[in-house]
Amino acid sequence: MPQTQISCPRCRQMIPANVEQLFDVTYEPASKQRLMSGQSNYARCPHCGYEGRLATPIVYHDNEKELLLTFFPPELGLPLNEQEKMIGPLIKQIVDRLPSEKRKGYLFSPQANLTYESMMETILNKDGISSEMIKGQQERVQFMEKLMQVTSKDVRLELIKQNERIIDEQFFALFSRIAQNAMQSGQEPIARAMIEIQTMLLEETAYGRQLKESVGEMEAAQQVLQEAGQSLTREKLLDFVLESKSDLRIRAYVSMARAGMDYVFFQNLTDKIEKASAEEKTKLEGVREKLLFFTSEVDKQMEARLKQAQKFVETILEQEDIEKATQANLENFTQDAVEVVNQLLRQASEKNDYTRMGKLQKMVQVLQSASAPPPEVAFIEQLLQAPDEAGMEQMLTENDAMVNQQFVDALSGLIAQMESQPDNPEAKDMAEKLTVIYRVALKRVMKKNMG
Repeated sequence: MPQTQISCPRCRQMIPANVEQLFDVTYEPASKQRLMSGQSNYARCPHCGYEGRLATPIVYHDNEKELLLTFFPPELGLPLNEQEKMIGPLIKQIVDRLPSEKRKGYLFSPQANLTYESMMETILNKDGISSEMIKGQQERVQFMEKLMQVTSKDVRLELIKQNERIIDEQFFALFSRIAQNAMQSGQEPIARAMIEIQTMLLEETAYGRQLKESVGEMEAAQQVLQEAGQSLTREKLLDFVLESKSDLRIRAYVSMARAGMDYVFFQNLTDKIEKASAEEKTKLEGVREKLLFFTSEVDKQMEARLKQAQKFVETILEQEDIEKATQANLENFTQDAVEVVNQLLRQASEKNDYTRMGKLQKMVQVLQSASAPPPEVAFIEQLLQAPDEAGMEQMLTENDAMVNQQFVDALSGLIAQMESQPDNPEAKDMAEKLTVIYRVALKRVMKKNMG
């Protein structure tokens, strides 16, 4: 979302901010995340240090939940007729975007909210999040703010001990989201402080230690599977599972290799159980029970994710301008959503549903265009196939217009990425090849600059 120049509420100097009045979730699902996470209508002044939510009128719309909410900050002091003048065009924009069959009575009676918090609570309640859950989240956010305000390690540690009951999965998920938003919005000092706090939380809390151990088991399982590579079979996978020293390792294998745990895999395990001694049989049956439970968990999560992805894709398909709606929601197209698009396209093709096929193909074209690597990266991939330095020179000569400072910077960035993985032999080899290309390309750019 493009930034707008506004006057700082405190010092009145011009500063950039993401100002947004219409959050039409039906048309652009990503707008909900911007509102809920505080990415929009929040100002940070580099001149005077002011930081806070902007007094901006808001219209929120969700057709599926039949929600049309409005909020006018009391400090604006706008009379009712002025408020109606402001929201009228925004509501018209909402209605115009909707197909006629989606235009329902709730559109004619917007629900006014006296406070920003009541609007957020209404949205969350419609999502099935109770007031108790909201209160719990607010308690976690307030605790995070306290942790950020203190700089003494001892004081932070005491705060953590006093609030350990709320340091759970929900807390870490929320903490991670806020830290990610801080990094993405350029608040590096805050992001660094949060990483420091997270390290303490992982070491000093029961849930943190469990989470750290779980991550360690995931990394170890991933390494085992990567080393097996193309030679990984169901039999080997079963051996890895049976060699596991903890339930966390078994769960890790299930999460990363669920596709290999099919009927044949479980039949192999059953065969081992039937041939085992009494003591070994009990142990193997316990492993099978855990596997069945963990795979059922993964399957339920996958089913829920695919349902959510299909719901998202169907929302886009309902828009009049598919290409524009897809482009506006690119950041929400997860791998699950892309798989759903391909699946729906196959189904439409099998049914000869040409109208639906046309819409899905428009969506696919936008996604393919967005996922295509930049020209510089594509050219670098070609250069990596060159047999020697002379071949690189020839390719660089043939594509002289592309060999500029931007190209050299792209090479430098890729080299840095590879060098950040010192324990990865493939990355090390790639860094060496890229360095050769960088040296040759830099020489050409310098010659160009010198005329």
